[in-house]
Amino acid sequence: MQTLIDIGTLLVGYIIGSIPFGLLIVKLKTGEDIRNVESGRTGGTNAVRAAGFGAGLLTAILDILKGAGAVWIAQVLTTNHLIHILAPVSAILGHNYSVFLISRDSDGKLRFHGGAGGAPALGGAVGLWLPMFPIVFGAGLFIWFTIGIASVTTIAIGLIVTIVFAIRAYLGLQPPLDILYGVIALLLLSWSLRPNLKKLMEGKERIVSISLHGWLRARKEANK
Repeated sequence: MQTLIDIGTLLVGYIIGSIPFGLLIVKLKTGEDIRNVESGRTGGTNAVRAAGFGAGLLTAILDILKGAGAVWIAQVLTTNHLIHILAPVSAILGHNYSVFLISRDSDGKLRFHGGAGGAPALGGAVGLWLPMFPIVFGAGLFIWFTIGIASVTTIAIGLIVTIVFAIRAYLGLQPPLDILYGVIALLLLSWSLRPNLKKLMEGKERIVSISLHGWLRARKEANK
């Protein structure tokens, strides 16, 4: 019976993660389909591009709650800590490959739409250890306003979570199994951002103009 509950918990996590808050918010505010804007992803960064800062912020908050909610539900339904870890992983998968956003491409193949997974990945970490939020948020802002590349900031979430959980586990303050969550989240974020990483290697990735990197780049261009 508990095995069925555990499986159901992971399914609930996936369904929660699949809710396309970015698409719904942008649709309500502008009438546009966020999948037709810039990267086509449904996360907070693309919601900002599609409908402004407010829409992006609300999307990010709700997407963070996907991951955290998946953990909290799992903690209520089972004492199996592995499920507590895999539930937010399911939410990340749902966010990136939403069951509600399936279409067919020109070849007739099914395609899942969604985000990159940064916000629900953070949410899952927050669900496992609440003080993770200010740590990742502060580090994320620093990376955003210095490096100025959204994909790097997103991937950094998984890396920071892994490092923090590893340190806490070493100190005996966190179950060592939580490190696995950070590693899986990092791998999922990196996989979803493959196109961006390719652009980054080619020097073609978008750089935020308000960042230090963007400012230095603009100054260099102006002095040519």
